[in-house]
Formats: sequence, C-alpha cells, structure tokens
Amino acid sequence: MADRSLEGMALPLEVRARLAELELELSEGDITQKGYEKKRSKLIGAYLPQPPTANGAAVVRCRLQPGEGVPRRPFRSAHIGVCDIREAAARERAASAAGNRPLFYFRFGVDQALPQERRAPVTPSSASRYHRRRSSGSRDERYRSDVHTEAVQAALAKHKERKMAVPMPSKRRSLVVQTSMDAYTPPDTSSGSEDEGSVQGDSQGTPTSSQGSINMEHWISQAIHGSTTSTTSSSSTQSGGSGAAHRLADVMAQTHIENHSAPPDVTTYTSEHSIQVERPQGSTTSRTAPKYGNAELMETGDGVPVSSRVSAKIQQLVNTLKRPKRPPLREFFVDDFEELLEVQQPDPNQPKPEGAQMLATRGEQLGVVTNWPPSLEAALQRWGTISPKAPCLTTMDTNGKPLYILTYGKLWTRSMKVAYNILHKLGTKQEPMVRPGDRVALVFPNNDPAAFMVAFYGCLLAEVVPVPIEVPLTRKDAGSQQIGFLLGSCGVTVALTSDACHKGLPKSPTGEIPQFKGWPKLLWFVTESKHLSKPPRDWFPHIKDANNDTAYIEYKTCKDGSVLGVTVTRIALLTHCQALTQACGYTEAETIVNVLDFKKDVGLWHGILTSVMNMMHVISIPYSLMKVNPLSWIQKVCQYKAKVACVKSRDMHWALVAHRDQRDVNLSSLRMLIVADGANPWSISSCDAFLNVFQSKGLRQEVICPCASSPEALTVAIRRPTDDSNQPPGRGVLSMHGLTYGVIRVDSEEKLSVLTVQDVGLVMPGAIMCSVKPDGIPQLCRTDEIGELCVCAVATGTSYYGLSGMTKNTFEVFPMTSSGAPISEYPFIRTGLLGFVGPGGLVFVVGKMDGLMVVSGRRHNADDIVATALAVEPMKFVYRGRIAVFSVTVLHDERIVIVAEQRPDSTEEDSFQWMSRVLQAIDSIHQVGVYCLALVPANTLPKTPLGGIHLSETKQLFLEGSLHPCNVLMCPHTCVTNLPKPRQKQPEIGPASVMVGNLVSGKRIAQASGRDLGQIEDNDQARKFLFLSEVLQWRAQTTPDHLLYTLLNCRGTIANSLTCVQLHKRAEKIAVMLMERGHLQDGDHVALVYPPGIDLIAAFYGCLYAGCVPITVRPPHPQNIATTLPTVKMIVEVSRSACLMTTQLICKLLRSREAAAAVDVRTWPLILDTDDLPKKRPAQIYKPSNPDTLAYLDFSVSTTGMLAGVKMSHAATSAFCRSIKLQCELYPSREVAICLDPYCGLGFVLWCLCSVYSGHQSILIPPSELETNPALWLLAVSQYKVRDTFCSYSVMELCTKGLGSQTESLKARGLDLSRVRTCVVVAEERPRIALTQSFSKLFKDLGLHPRAVSTSFGCRVNLAICLQGTSGPDPTTVYVDMRALRHDRVRLVERGSPHSLPLMESGKILPGVRIIIANPETKGPLGDSHLGEIWVHSAHNASGYFTIYGDESLQSDHFNSRLSFGDTQTIWARTGYLGFLRRTELTDANGERHDALYVVGALDEAMELRGMRYHPIDIETSVIRAHKSVTECAVFTWTNLLVVVVELDGSEQEALDLVPLVTNVVLEEHYLIVGVVVVVDIGVIPINSRGEKQRMHLRDGFLADQLDPIYVAYNM
Repeated sequence: MADRSLEGMALPLEVRARLAELELELSEGDITQKGYEKKRSKLIGAYLPQPPTANGAAVVRCRLQPGEGVPRRPFRSAHIGVCDIREAAARERAASAAGNRPLFYFRFGVDQALPQERRAPVTPSSASRYHRRRSSGSRDERYRSDVHTEAVQAALAKHKERKMAVPMPSKRRSLVVQTSMDAYTPPDTSSGSEDEGSVQGDSQGTPTSSQGSINMEHWISQAIHGSTTSTTSSSSTQSGGSGAAHRLADVMAQTHIENHSAPPDVTTYTSEHSIQVERPQGSTTSRTAPKYGNAELMETGDGVPVSSRVSAKIQQLVNTLKRPKRPPLREFFVDDFEELLEVQQPDPNQPKPEGAQMLATRGEQLGVVTNWPPSLEAALQRWGTISPKAPCLTTMDTNGKPLYILTYGKLWTRSMKVAYNILHKLGTKQEPMVRPGDRVALVFPNNDPAAFMVAFYGCLLAEVVPVPIEVPLTRKDAGSQQIGFLLGSCGVTVALTSDACHKGLPKSPTGEIPQFKGWPKLLWFVTESKHLSKPPRDWFPHIKDANNDTAYIEYKTCKDGSVLGVTVTRIALLTHCQALTQACGYTEAETIVNVLDFKKDVGLWHGILTSVMNMMHVISIPYSLMKVNPLSWIQKVCQYKAKVACVKSRDMHWALVAHRDQRDVNLSSLRMLIVADGANPWSISSCDAFLNVFQSKGLRQEVICPCASSPEALTVAIRRPTDDSNQPPGRGVLSMHGLTYGVIRVDSEEKLSVLTVQDVGLVMPGAIMCSVKPDGIPQLCRTDEIGELCVCAVATGTSYYGLSGMTKNTFEVFPMTSSGAPISEYPFIRTGLLGFVGPGGLVFVVGKMDGLMVVSGRRHNADDIVATALAVEPMKFVYRGRIAVFSVTVLHDERIVIVAEQRPDSTEEDSFQWMSRVLQAIDSIHQVGVYCLALVPANTLPKTPLGGIHLSETKQLFLEGSLHPCNVLMCPHTCVTNLPKPRQKQPEIGPASVMVGNLVSGKRIAQASGRDLGQIEDNDQARKFLFLSEVLQWRAQTTPDHLLYTLLNCRGTIANSLTCVQLHKRAEKIAVMLMERGHLQDGDHVALVYPPGIDLIAAFYGCLYAGCVPITVRPPHPQNIATTLPTVKMIVEVSRSACLMTTQLICKLLRSREAAAAVDVRTWPLILDTDDLPKKRPAQIYKPSNPDTLAYLDFSVSTTGMLAGVKMSHAATSAFCRSIKLQCELYPSREVAICLDPYCGLGFVLWCLCSVYSGHQSILIPPSELETNPALWLLAVSQYKVRDTFCSYSVMELCTKGLGSQTESLKARGLDLSRVRTCVVVAEERPRIALTQSFSKLFKDLGLHPRAVSTSFGCRVNLAICLQGTSGPDPTTVYVDMRALRHDRVRLVERGSPHSLPLMESGKILPGVRIIIANPETKGPLGDSHLGEIWVHSAHNASGYFTIYGDESLQSDHFNSRLSFGDTQTIWARTGYLGFLRRTELTDANGERHDALYVVGALDEAMELRGMRYHPIDIETSVIRAHKSVTECAVFTWTNLLVVVVELDGSEQEALDLVPLVTNVVLEEHYLIVGVVVVVDIGVIPINSRGEKQRMHLRDGFLADQLDPIYVAYNM
C-alpha cells in the first residue's frame, strides 16, 4: 500500500513505524479508509517539501501526542532539551545571545525578536475581542490568560465546521422559565471576598505585552491555508503540512471518545453518517416555544424520517457513539465469577522525568540588623512611646475618603486597654475566664482593620492566642459549621468583636446572639475603648522576647471543607516579619497600600505584622470600596506616593477594566507591587496586561513581585524588588500534557496545550527549599519533575492545632534522597504548592495540592480546567467568577465535575452550545473528559464568607442531589474507561460433556416436582366429576344452603352472598338468557364485563351451563374511558366473542357518548344486561362431550405489553382446582379471604372456581374498595378469623403505605392477625422481598407471623406453578452474587456481602407440577448453578394461545417444547421466566429434601448489555435508592442504550439533580453507562392491575413522545 514517493524521503524510524501501524489498522478494519488517509498524510506532511518560513529555514516539527491515533501507541521522539535545569539556563542565555530560540523550558524576558508570521498561531491577542467585557465575576481573574483564550479558541476552531453531534436535553417549559425573581439578579457579592468579587458593566481588554493583535480569523485562515506550524488538539488529529481545511471539519468525529481506552461499543460503525448528525431541524424547533406534544418530522442520521423528537435525539446520540472499533484491550483477567474493572495500564510512551536528583535550595542568610526588636510587642511599645503621632493605619469609607487614622500611640494605648480588660474584666478575680495561653476568637468585618489591629495586638500583649475568623452572617453560612468545630477544638469561649459588628450579628427575639450551628457557646466581648475600663496606673503588660509560645492561629479550609487551625509561634511570627522586611527591603515610615484581607495570609503578614515592626503606614482599602471603584487602590498609591502595594491579580484586572476614566495616574512611586496570588499560574496574564497598560503611567517592569504562600509555610517565596530593569523575570512555557504526568517539558508557544508560568522569586531568607513526590514517601524530585514544595525554616507554622497525626504528615517531613537517606536532620514543612525550583534558584508554582485531581493516573489542576472553561467566551452565558471544579469518585476513579452559575438571560440553546464547547476545549487542551457539567441559576452556589464559591459545600450539594442545576450535561461515555470488558459468549457445550460433567462434578441437573397427584389419598367427592358445572350441581343438591361466597363493601359490611343453590339457580337463568335472547350455540365465546363481585361468578357458571366459553374482561373505568375502553374492545374482538354480558350500568357506559369518542360503538357484538333475568329454567344443562374441550379463555396483558389469551380445557381447570385444594388443604368448613382482581390467572381461579370445587367459603374483597378504606382487607381477615388469605402486590403496598402510621389505632380497634397461617401474594414476577418484609415488620405488632407471608408464581402457560401451602417448610431466602447472575451463573454469597442480591423462594411447587431449568437458546437442561428458563410440565398447563390468525409456531414453541438432550420425550411448556432451583436443607411433608424455585425475571424484559444479562428490577432498585425524591423508576433499552425513567416526587427544580445521581449509582453498582435519563411526574410509569410495571408501554410512549417529561438528559 505504501506508495513509491515515500521511498526517496528520509523519514525517521518512528514515523515509518507509525505508518506501518496505520497500514495494519486499515487491513484489520480498525480504521476507515478516510481516517487512514488523513492520519497518513498528517504523519508525512512535515517531511514533504515545504515553503520557507519567515526566517528562511523550513521548520520541521513532528511530535506525536499520546491519545492521537486510534490506539494509543505513539512513539515519542527523543526529548529535546531534557537536561539539568541549571545547564538549561546557561544554554538558554548563550542561545538568546546567538539569536536563535531553542526548545528549552525557560524564556527570560518577553521575546520580541520573534517574526510575526511564525508566532501567529497562538499568541494573537484578541484580548480586544474576547475580553472586552467587564468581568462580573471574581475568582475569574486568577484565570485570565489571553494566550490561553486563543489556544482554546483555536482548539475549538478545529471543531467549528461540525456542529455538536450530541442532542440537546429537552426540558419542560415551566422549568425553562425561572419563576423566582432572584434568578434575575446578578451574583451577590455583599460580603467582601478574598477570592472573588464582582464588578459589572462593559470593559475593554487590552493586548498583552508584545503580542501583536492578530485575531482569530487570521489564525484560522492560516490553519486552513496550511501554515507549517499548525496546532494540535489532544485526541483529534495533528495537521502536519497542507490541506488542513477539509480535515478540520471531521476532526471532531474522533474527539469525543477516542481519548482513553475502549469506549462501550454501542453500535457498529458506519463510516459516513456519523458526521452528518447535526441539529439543523432540532435547533429550529427548539428555538420557538418547544412543541412537546406533536414534534416536527425529523430525520435521523441515516436519513430516516422519524415523527418523533425523542427518537431522533436518541438516534443522534447513538450516532455520536459510532466510532471505529478499537483493537482489543490489554490482556484482561476474568475469573470465573469476578468481573474486574479494567485497570488503566500506564502508557509506555508517557513522558518520564530524566533529570538528575534535585538539590535543596538555600535562601540568603537572614541578616539580623542591630535595631530589630526582640519581639513584635516590643516593636509596638517602641513606636508607641517614641513616635506616638506616626500614622500606623488609615482606613477608607466606601467613597474613598479617609475614615480614620490610627497612630502608633493610639494603637499602643488601646491594645494595652484591651489586654487589661481581657485578663481582668472577664469572669471573677478568683476565676478569670481567660488566662494567658487561652484561645479567643477575633470576629471583625472586612471594613474595620483598625479595630482588628487593636484587638490582635491586645491579645499579643495579654499573651492570649487570637484566632481570627470571618463574621458569621446567618446561622447557616456555608462552612460556618466547620469554623465552629475549629473554635470548639481550640477551646474558645470568648469572641472579641467591634460595636458595629456586634449590632449586625443575627439576634433572637430576646436580643441574645443565637448559638451558630456547630459553634461552642461564646461570650461576645466588644473591644471599642468606650466600653472598656482603663487599666490602673501601675498595670503594665509583660513584654518578653519572642519564644516558642503560640502567637496566633490562622484558619485554613481544606479540600473536603474541614477547617484546621495552623498555629504560629511568637518566634516564627517575628522571624517571618524579619524575613519579609529583608526580602522586600522595608524601611521605616514607608507607605504601603493593602487591598488584601487583613485577617489572614499575605494581608495579615504585611499589613498588620511586618508594618508595625518597621513603623510603616498602611492604607487599607476595604473590599466594599473596590466593588464601587476598582481604581481606588491605584488612586491611593498616587495620592500617598506609596512605595508598596499588596494586591491580588483580580485587583489588577479590575483596574485595567476601569482605567479609561482616569487621566492623572502616576505609579512611579511604587517600588514593589506584591501579587499575593502569584502562585496561581493564571496570574501571569493579569500581570502582563497590567504592565502593558500602566508602563506608560510610570510603572516599571521590575516592580511587579509575585509571591507564593500557604497557611502552613507562611511566605514560601517572593520576587525581590530590583533596581535593575534589564534583568527580565523568568518565564516557563510548559507542556500541559507533560505536567499531567508530573514532568516538566518545554513547549513552544505554538502548541495549544501549554501552561505559561512566571517565577515567584527566590526562596525566603533563612529558609531551605526542596520539592518531593506528592504522594507516598517524601522522596526528592528530579530536576525536571513537578513535586510538592517543602520548606525548612523558623518562619513557618508549627502544627495543626490539636491534630497530632495530621501535623506529623505536614509539619514534620524528612525528604529522602533516592538512596533513602534524609537530606537534613531538621523537619521540612509541606507547603501544599506544586512546582519546581528552576535555573538561578527561581521558584515556579504550577498548582496547589488542594486543586489536584488524579484521573486515570494523570494529574490535572482544577485551576487549569477553570481557565480553559473560562476561555470559551463565558461572558454571555456564565458569570466568570462563579465556577467550581472538583472531582467525585465514581467506579474507582476520580471524575471531573464543573459547576457554573448561568446568566439569567442566556437561552437553553446558548448554554448548551457553551457547555458542548467547554467539553471540547477541555478534551483538546487537557486530554481529559469531563464527567458532568452543570449550570445553576445565578446566586445559588454556596459562598465563602468573602463571596467566593465554597467548593466542598458545592460538592456536597452535588453528591446529595440538592444543587438544583438548570442545565446538566453528563459525558460518562468519554470519561469512564475502566468498565469491565464486555462478555464474550462462550460456544455452548454439547450434551455428552454435560452428562459427564454432571456426573464428574456432582452437579445436579436442575429439576424438581411437587407431590404426585395420583398417590394422594383423599376423600375428595368432587373428583368423581370431570367438570366444574357438575360439581356445582352436586353441591346445590347435597348442601344447598352452604355459603360459598360473601362479598364485602368498602365499609366492611356484607354487600352480597351466594349459597350453592342460589348460585346454581342464577346460573340456570343466565344460561336460558344466552340461549333465548343471545341465540348462542355451544362453543360460542361470551365476554363477561363485570366489576369484581357475585354477578361475575354467576355469569361464568351460566356460560358453562349453556355450553359457551366465557372470557372475563375488566370493565372500562368510568373516569378514564378513553384509555381503558379500547382494551375492552380489543379483548372482545380478539377473543371473537359472539355476545357481551354485563350489568345495566356498564351497558349504558358502553353505548355512551364518551365511549363513542374512544371506539366505534356500532361494532359491539350483542350486549346482554343480566340485571333483568328470565324467570324460567333451561330444558337441560350442557355437558361437554370431552374433558379436553375449552372451558374458558384467560386474557391478560403481560408485563411486556403483549395481550395474550390462553385456552383452559375442562380437564386442566379441574386439575388446577384440585392441585390448589390439596396444597392449601381447602374443605367446606374453611374460610378464605381473597383481595385480588378476578380477571385472569390465579386471581380469577381463586375468586370464581376454587370455592365451587372445594366447597370452602370465599370472602371476596374487591381491591378497588381499599382505595377508600385501606384497612378493609386486614379488618375482614381479623373479623372472620381467616387462616388463609390471598392478595396482590398493589394491595400489600397500599396497606404498607396507607396504614404505616395507624398500627396503634388498628390494634385498639381489635385488629388481630395472629390466626393467619398463609398470606400469599399472587404474582407473575420475582418476589418483591423488600415489600413483603416491610409488610411483615409493620404488622408484626398486630400478631402477623413473618413466616405466614409468601408469594406464588404463575405465568401465561401455567397460571400457578408455585403456591405456599399450609404444610411444608417456610419460604427460604438466599443471597446471590449479582455479577455472576449477569453471566447467567448462580453463586450463593453471605448476606450483606458486596453485590449480593436477596431472592425469596416463590412458594412451594404445586402437586402434579414438574419443573426443569433449560437453556433458553439451546434448550438443553442446566445444572443448578446456572440461571435458565423455567420449563413446566403439569396437568393444568394451558393448552395453547388463543390467537386470531392461529399463529401455530408461537404456540407450539411455548406449549410443546422438548429438551434438546437428556429427557427428550416429556413435553414441556416454556414460562418465559428465568430462574434457578436450589436444594435446601429443609424437608418436605413426604420427608424428601425440599427443592426451592427462585424466579429472577422475565426473559422478554431482561436486557442484554455489554454481553451480559441485566434484569430491569435490579437497576431500578439501585436508582430508587439514589435520591429521596425518586418514587418509582423503570428502565428499558433502546438500540443498546440504557434508558432510565424516574418519577420525581418534588419540585421540578429538583429534576436535574437526579441525572448525575442516577448515572453514578448505575455505574457504581452495575457497571453500566446510562444513555438517557428521563424525569417524569408521579404516575407516568404504567402499572397493570397486578402492580407490575409495563416497561414496553413506557418505552413506546417515550419514543412516541407521549410522556410529557419534566427533563430528558442525553448522556454523551
């Protein structure tokens, strides 16, 4: 296949190898011809002759990205420039002198010599286009990067040609319209922010330094015209040479899934269609008001017109999942029963660190200056007495006017006053409340630094330990409970606060400050001077040199939301101030502007502590002023000619946004601009942009000093202010792909996925720094490896208060060399920052440990993901600062979740488009899939006290399903790559080996039988008669007045009753009516349409007397004729009824106007009204000539929605009654209560036939009466002292739900169930063990014996196979391994073991019934450790289906099957149910060991997914447990997609909470990916009269779009 032109080309070996691999893939069909050509041309594109680039040389670049081709087996060219960092720096300098730019990691200075054309692809600044609006968020600005925005836009440009092939979720109109008004308010930022803030309005962004503003169009056109350095996207293709244009269009075809290991193979691959599935028609319909009822005509991807919106969307979804099949996964071990999850194998070509082991880096010596004070209190005393008039702190009001100036004198006297009052005025003289060393809370608002400062120094002077915290605004603040735990663990009993703050705290009606949730009881103490008493003349605080006592505790919020207190000793406090003074070159009386939070971190260290040591003047800018006037800090720098300013990158961004209004800005006085969040890699763009704009206003480049800090290690590194403007700051352009493996790889800036980082200066004076591996033992990193920075210094925190274990792991770390030797005898402290020490000792930080997410072994930083999401034009759709990224663990791996606040004015379509683009961008740039992307209404995410998003609380809400998103996009198909391998069906074993195998392994063939009818001796008089009609005549003669039936009404009184003779006489009259008025012949079919009661029974026997064949039909529901009447009509027609008998009332109903609207009433057969019967007797009563003739037809709708009628012969009917009589020991003196529907199956037999055969009295309770009186059935059972009762699951559920709270009152009414021996649930399904158990538990107090409750099992071919009788062992329950069951194997496990499923025996096998378990496909018998189809042989099997067209093949298979080997003579009926037999330890009545039958589920409903068999009920059980608002659930498959329908009991706002939870639980427990989640109202899932879900009906309704769902989510 290789063409000749390659021969002459000098291709590197790895490219040739890759080409050979492509050939192989093509030949094996793993890749399409088109894909092959595309990849091949890309591979060799770089080696074809190329046009010269701007600097005259042809640039050849061919680096492959893992995850790029179909299998992930790329070859990596030798790493260029991987060497020791220090050498790199030296070579870098030499190279830049020589004028060419090497491929190293660090670029010092901004390289302006680069030719424009060559740099075009990534660094165009279209800041002008993308960042022109003013930021309305806050946390945003840590992430703004124009370069990154371009990269993201470029990655998306590749996907531009092709619209998203993923269907949009559909939503009910009421959900789309946000009703509440607060949805329209922008995010509230009232409470000030450390991380966030919000300034609204429109802003002009500015081009970043030295980046010409080449815009996006230019970029794309370059890509399309084949620029030589075209970009790459993660899992899509990499355009090498020319011809990128047509490829950009179909790149997206591979992106979504190709990323990781094999996706679930949803359908086979069709090469062309998958790309055409756009949303042209869909988007037009959804743009207008959604039409839910009648969706427009649409086409699916294959061009098939579909008249339903839903199915077209599913088709679209299926098509997005059509991808070339992957080569098989790596060898995967499948144990006999275990399904192991796919373990992600490390990519053999992943970058590995190759540098030498790093050396610890020392900071300069901390030079002790002679006049440095011995402690901070001593400094305060010195300045307070020597220069009391010197200004210490100036506070501003919200207009930017100075509010108050605190001088050193006032600070000194007031702090003393506070110290005196704390020690002497709280508690009594003998029992002071606070003693030196105790902890007290400092609660001060952000706009009152003066009061805070006085209180803080007051505590230092009193030698008590201040714990500064945020002001609690409400009792339920996010995270405030955790702060309470911290206060409690610190033993805080007193809180110092200011007057204004104290007045603003929430109060109870009595004026008390309530106890906040989780907080200890506090005494609130106001520190204003006027409230304090003056210390006596002779009192003086004890000022000593700094020692190892704790000076203060700073709180820190962890990733999981818990709050820890970091203790800082007095010596650390002083040393830190000294180190900052030396590093920043602070001198006396300098002016410093502070915008940061003064209660913690950089704001506290510079603005409260170091400033006092150096008698500096701090101008404090409150956050509330910044919100009103973002330029305020710059104005104050000019006004006060400040030398230093402490800001965050967002403050710089806001200033950029607003600077146009300002004329006379002059920043030449600044010698140092400290960027507190310089450790966030995304701060670099704010720094660059700020410099770019304000350079003309006197700002010098060397003034910008980013610093890195952490609560544990205090200041980790800070860039020193220099006077030398020629030495530019350090830059690193790192490959993000490398970073995910923790490896530093330089990247040219043309690549899309790069992270540009700036240095944060040098290690602090007096400190030693190294970086260690983030997990496991603290081993030193190599020079080209990312690790956690660790610091060894005096100036750090010393412990987490009260947590010795965690302290040991963080504050007492001994880094090891590769040989295992510690590098120092002194402990290091983990800073929580990830980074490395670069050339010249410069420190670079690339992320935080807290933001680290490890997905399939690769590390991603939450901040980087946020930056990428925000680079996708967020302004229109979401608030920039209100975005949270975290990971949740699902199926043993972390999954990335993004939650953002959506603007109220963005449309569904726009948001969905934005979400899709975010997914593509993150996929391209980070090569990682996003598991869930959720948009919530504005202002709804939990806030930190400073207005930021409270991450752990957001995550908590997400996991418990209370986030209430308004838009959700789940992508489990792309992210979940560790599912077990789909099961391959093994070839079937032949008969011989089965027989041998059974003998050898001692396994039993699974077969069992009930007692033998022939051998049972009983004085059964009824046996003399072959026909039920004869039995009734005999009873009417021998015991005419014996009561057979009693019908109860809803009040529990007798509505009607029948004795033997009454029934006989009534039947005779009906027979006359049929012959005379109906002119019917024997063998004609008659439909009986009656409510449950006595009339139905009489009509049945009337038909037998007349020789007609009765069919019982449920009457139409008067309130719901439109849906119930067509079923009646259908049964009447299908059964070929010649006549219809009913009551007068129903007769009118059938001919009513409503009926005429539902069906054609003119085609009813003759309708006879039995309320008016003739008075005469028939000449003779019909006697059938042959027992095998038809007695009656039993019509029923199966759970799969099939209407099937079965034929019951006279012989089968009699055998059936006899079998039940023997099993339940029924005889005339017995009473049985029946609460069942009498229309089909065992319910009909018990209601109409058994009493006549056995002579016992049946107490009939129509289930419909329980709706008005739920206690009716149980009261009747108690009142008539009944020993045997039969009910349905719906009745049991009604009692459990309706009477749950009334057991006490029922007991008082004398309800007693202690006589009940058997309470049988009549069903055609797996026993609902949870329901029967809760019923037993609930009524145990009323005397119900738990052993009494059991179930029966019947189906269409045999109406009752099992029924718990009176004698015989109790029903048993076993626990089976659900995973084995999916492979059709039965493996018993202990109760409570993982993946165990409880199964209850379905009652005892009836006398005369034989059962065998057979393989449904091969029809061979199975051993008892296998799940197979239950086959039955019995005298009361039905004799066949009654079908109009006489479809013989269907019938013969179901009713006359033979085994393929073994006993091939017996004729069996196939039940269509899967189950297994187990021999138990119990003994039967006849002394044999008892065989129990366990029904698992219907074969028709079992879902074949990933080669395994799943039963809907198991998945539904998991889903119902997932969230409290899910009341019911039904699942089905559609074209191999799993569809989950859930009923929501709650507000529609909760609908979208269910989507992630449902997806999670099904993944975790069943290893399945849910394709579609449909949220509907209560009552939408159809349930038949037996209480069984009609899943197929539901499926048809869903596909025909008749469900009116609240929300439909299509998981990608």
